[in-house]
Amino acid sequence: MLAIHQESGVGSKIIGVVQLKGGAGRSTVATNLAAALSQQSAVALIDCDLPQGTSAAWGLIREQNDRLGNLLVTTALNHHELVDKARELSQTQAFIIIDGPPRVAEITRAILVMSDLCLLPLGGSAAEIWALSDLHTTIDEARRNHYQVDAHILWNRYRKQTRSAKELSDAVQGELALPQLHSHLSFRVAYSDVLARGLWVGEWHDRTARHEIDALTIEVMELLSMRSFTDRQKTTSSKWDGK
Repeated sequence: MLAIHQESGVGSKIIGVVQLKGGAGRSTVATNLAAALSQQSAVALIDCDLPQGTSAAWGLIREQNDRLGNLLVTTALNHHELVDKARELSQTQAFIIIDGPPRVAEITRAILVMSDLCLLPLGGSAAEIWALSDLHTTIDEARRNHYQVDAHILWNRYRKQTRSAKELSDAVQGELALPQLHSHLSFRVAYSDVLARGLWVGEWHDRTARHEIDALTIEVMELLSMRSFTDRQKTTSSKWDGK
């Protein structure tokens, strides 16, 4: 079991999951990461991809099956509602996971600004890379406005041993210059199976998928721990400027 600790007095750690291409795996990442963290901490998952609401539907199934535990699942229709809910939830939750919409909008910009860490799921399709390029432009705009945006690419449906995967990773690094997580999610049917059942891979029989989510969770925690208390104090006020 993962050893997860939350520093007292620091407030919630906010993790945004953002991609502008539909079907890139945002909800897969958001639901599994939220469930993994909730094994030892209070976690809120905010679904902003409405009306599709995949994460919200997943949460409803968990609630109906009495599986929520430390997890709270809610929705936000726009950036005003997102900022209000995140501010309120930050008083009680150790982590807030935000599942973003597949478009550039004020709510996407708010997620980038509010989050301590943004995960950018990326598969191997050209459409996803083009969408990430557009998102990178939005990230650069936020940084030019003096917001600290910590964004990392998370490879999804990844075929690690293939030559094309290495070439694609190098090409994306050269073109976008965004850091890439060491952990990745492979092309595994377990991820779609558990999503449809309101489960996460820790409740499924695919141990490799479980190990991947464990590795992702550990890496996320390590990245969050690298942000000092001073850095967070400098940026906390800006997190609620999205309104």
